[in-house]
Amino acid sequence: MTSRQKKIIRLAVAVLLIVSGVVSFGQENEGSRSVAQVPSEVTSVLRVIDGDTVQVKKSDGEKITYRLIGVNTPETVDPRKKVECFGKEASDYLKKILAGVGAAGYSVAYDDTQQRTDKYDRHLVYLYVSDSTGSTTKSINQQIIENGYGYEYTYRVPYKYQKEFKESERLARAEKRGLWADGVCYTN
Repeated sequence: MTSRQKKIIRLAVAVLLIVSGVVSFGQENEGSRSVAQVPSEVTSVLRVIDGDTVQVKKSDGEKITYRLIGVNTPETVDPRKKVECFGKEASDYLKKILAGVGAAGYSVAYDDTQQRTDKYDRHLVYLYVSDSTGSTTKSINQQIIENGYGYEYTYRVPYKYQKEFKESERLARAEKRGLWADGVCYTN
């Protein structure tokens, strides 16, 4: 199946989800824009690849990789680079957030300003985990930035929450959280 055919199938599935009412439209905590959160087909997290990328297993057995939109964390698995400062901590933070979350606890939102997948066929998403009450909180993407485990990252085209993510990074730097703490990695 060609890349174009895969994109057409994904688009058709998205349209069917919207028409059938499976996709819910609601207000997010991160801004006043509406986004489509797709009920999760994830049955388990197979592995955290690094602090901004995770491989999951869907209910049909398919393995897919999510790349979190708007955030970049220090590298831990790029074969062309050595492990970057605070990369292990960023990966461990994502593992901690995802630990013990049941299949019903995940939801994803695609961003209509971005492509569905990148050149590595990773799904570009905002990933959400429900809290103990079943409520969805801020995206994991933004939590990583605001806690200093990564920084705001725009790839070519601005995304919906760019302003909010940049503000989260500004605050994390100002409050010297995570990788921005004195003496941790970089000169501040």
